[in-house]
Amino acid sequence: MRHKGKSVSFDAMVKFFMHTYNIPTKKDVDKLMNKLEQIEKLLKSTGGPAKRGRQASIKNNRGKKVKGRSGSTAVNQVFEVIKGFKQGAGLPDIKEKTGFDEKKVRNIIFRLNKNGVIKRQSRGVYVAT
Repeated sequence: MRHKGKSVSFDAMVKFFMHTYNIPTKKDVDKLMNKLEQIEKLLKSTGGPAKRGRQASIKNNRGKKVKGRSGSTAVNQVFEVIKGFKQGAGLPDIKEKTGFDEKKVRNIIFRLNKNGVIKRQSRGVYVAT
């Protein structure tokens, strides 16, 4: 590429195309990553995004559906069962009291244990902390 006797450098051509086609540079990506890290730190310090309760569909006395908060989530039900057993609750006890299948109970127990709400007393036996 020649312009009135001058040659254009390869770097200048690349810069021109990147600017023309709006292609981000490494510097742009680094700035974006720093901003994301700042947002993550801010979210962690404030406790993360607010969690919304599940909406239950309830019929009023006229038969119309009314949205309202469900009284008890599955996690709360399992936790209440575990709290009810002073010596610790096993998987069969929890399944029997809640009526949930084994997979669901195991997942809820894992989540409660990970969050420190319950602890494992012995194999398969959990107590509230």
